[in-house]
Amino acid sequence: MVIATVMLTIIGMTGGYLLSERRGQPSSDAASPSVPDDSSSSGPALLPTDGLCPQKTQEMGAKSGAAGELGLVLEVATKSKTVVWICQDNAGRLFYHANKGGQSALWVEGKTALFLADVRDDGDGNFTATAAWDGTTFSVNRDRVLITSAAGKVTEQEAVSE
Repeated sequence: MVIATVMLTIIGMTGGYLLSERRGQPSSDAASPSVPDDSSSSGPALLPTDGLCPQKTQEMGAKSGAAGELGLVLEVATKSKTVVWICQDNAGRLFYHANKGGQSALWVEGKTALFLADVRDDGDGNFTATAAWDGTTFSVNRDRVLITSAAGKVTEQEAVSE
């Protein structure tokens, strides 16, 4: 976690320095109209993370094109003994990974485990992932996991404290 904090600090300082240097340069053509600089909004803002996501999640993230290591944004254990991890790569892209029985249980993607990319941050600690192959959505926050099938059937799994 210390290394991640140091890296984010260095990246932030470098970005701030480059932006200040860029704004300090005189315009090459004073008569040309100014164009807003959108370079600072090139990607989503990074969410706070607490350590790294499990190794199996790191492996699935790499297969899905994650940028660097996946940091842990949210971990939810349910009464049905499923654990869900919401993870974020260095570019701010979010991922969902769940496994029946948690990290120490058997991991078989598509049977006991499910990995989904392109998770949406709905704000206020709520995240939504959608399975592209059948439209099932997984809405996660620290209190519950809500699974909604494409047909509209809703299953709620309450969270428990670990």
